[in-house]
Amino acid sequence: MPLDVKLEHPLPWEQVELIIKRHWIVYVFIWVYLFSAIILSSVLLFFFLTKVWIYIILIVFWMGFSLFLYVRWLDHELDLFIVTNNRVIWIEQISLLNRTVSECSLSQIQEVWSKTMWFFANMLNYWTITIQTAWNVANFIMEYAPDAINTSSKIHSMINTHRNIAPKIKKPSIENPENIIPQQ
Repeated sequence: MPLDVKLEHPLPWEQVELIIKRHWIVYVFIWVYLFSAIILSSVLLFFFLTKVWIYIILIVFWMGFSLFLYVRWLDHELDLFIVTNNRVIWIEQISLLNRTVSECSLSQIQEVWSKTMWFFANMLNYWTITIQTAWNVANFIMEYAPDAINTSSKIHSMINTHRNIAPKIKKPSIENPENIIPQQ
């Protein structure tokens, strides 16, 4: 996974450790929708080829359907987890112009788990990652996450590393704000 995401307000020692996007199987679902619509349009044109109203119906249908496909693609393309060495950022595209960004410190994460179900999910190695937080934000849930079991164990190890290092980090003081380095 590329780690070329630039955070807007990173802490001085913060670096991106892991980026989780949706599995490629969601694009197969979009192609199935498209293929079904093409079959339906072809059948309608075959049976009603001489009717003028069918062309108007198909034009309106394809305008709406192309917007539907674009919103579905956008929803899956822009959903991601960004895990740094200090926090987890969950960016979720809810609808066309509706997006939420939530973040939680690694020290506030209570539990990370993943689950896989069904034959194809196990064969293609995807399913759900859930991060339960102690914050007032709802759980971070990413469905169709690639390699869900190994990814959740990576997040577990990052949390354990953070919990071992966090007590050793000096808090910045008013007199000397540059003393944000781990103690030896």
